[in-house]
Amino acid sequence: MAEPLSPAALAVMTAGTMGNSNVINDPVYRQCIAAALQAAADQVVPDESHPEESQFWDDEAEQEWQNNRHVRAKLRAIAAELEGGND
Repeated sequence: MAEPLSPAALAVMTAGTMGNSNVINDPVYRQCIAAALQAAADQVVPDESHPEESQFWDDEAEQEWQNNRHVRAKLRAIAAELEGGND
């Protein structure tokens, strides 16, 4: 039996399976939804290295870059949780 999901991962699985409780813990569905979530993270918040300092780089740009990294990490953490749930 798969480990219980965190609230965030459960919300993603519920949405991804349209609330079908019969498949929420199915490893195949988890893998598919995890892959879709990773693809979305890659498209919306690409894995970009820290830009070189430039005359246009300021505290606001740095904060935006940090926020984007945080969002990407959260999305990928949910995907990793789903991937790990195929006992």
